[in-house]
Amino acid sequence: MTTEHGTGHAAPANATEYIQHHLTHLSDANKTFNLDTFWISLVLGFVFLGLFYMAAKRATPGVPGKLQNFVEWIMELVNDTVNSAFHAKSAVIAPLAVTIFVWVWLMNAMDFLPVDLLPRVLEFFGVYNLRVVPTADVNHTFGMSIGVLLCIIGFSIKAKGVGGWGKELFTAPFHAHGTVGIILLAPVNFIFQMLELLAKPISLSLRLFGNMYAGELIFILIALLPWWAQWLLGGPWAIFHILIVTLQAFVFMALTVVYLSLAVEKH
Repeated sequence: MTTEHGTGHAAPANATEYIQHHLTHLSDANKTFNLDTFWISLVLGFVFLGLFYMAAKRATPGVPGKLQNFVEWIMELVNDTVNSAFHAKSAVIAPLAVTIFVWVWLMNAMDFLPVDLLPRVLEFFGVYNLRVVPTADVNHTFGMSIGVLLCIIGFSIKAKGVGGWGKELFTAPFHAHGTVGIILLAPVNFIFQMLELLAKPISLSLRLFGNMYAGELIFILIALLPWWAQWLLGGPWAIFHILIVTLQAFVFMALTVVYLSLAVEKH
C-alpha cells in the first residue's frame, strides 16, 4: 500500500520504486539541467575554498594545528605526484591538481551520508527528488573531463605554439622524411591523434562515474534491507568505500597531471 508524503507525493511502494526514486535527479522544469548535481558540487567547491583559505590564514611556523597538518599532508601528496609526473615548469599545474583531488574527494564523500537523510530533509521544503553524489552523474564527470581536455589543448599550444601543435597533429606518431610520405601519413596521424585526444576525457569521466554510480547503488540496496542487516553490511562497505572514494579522486588527479605532462612534451 502506498503512503502519502507532504503535498500529495507518494512514497515508494516497493523496492523498484525506491531505487528509481533515489536514482532520479532534481531537474529544472524542462529537465535540461540536473539542479542537485550543480548546487551540491558548487557548495562543495566553496567548502574546499573555505577550508584551505582558513588553513592558510591560520598557518603558523611553530606547532601546526590539526587543520594545517591535514592541508600540508594533502599538499605534500599532490606535490609528490606532480613532481614525479610533470617535468616542465608551470605555475598552474600544482593548484589545479590540488583543486581536482580535494573537490572530487568531497563530491565522492557525499556517498557516506545515509541514503534517505538529505532527501527526507528536503521533502519538508517540497523537494521530492535528490541525488547527493555529483560524481555519480555522468554529465558532471564528462563536464570535468572536458575541462581537462581544454587544459590539454591549452598546455600543448602554450608549449609548442599553434603551428607546432598543428604540425604534431599531422606528423605524429608515424614519421616520414619525404614529402610524399608526409602527405600520405598525415590523415592517418590525424585520426590517431584525435582518437588519443578523445579517449582521455572519455576514460576519465567513465571511470569516475562507473565507480561512484556503483557505490551509490550498493548503498541504496543496503538501505532496503532490515535495520540490523543495514549495520551488518553497510559498515564494512562504508569502510571499504573510503578507499574507493579516495582512490578515484587520486586517479582523476594523477591522470590529469600525466595527460598535461604528455601535452607539453615534444615528439
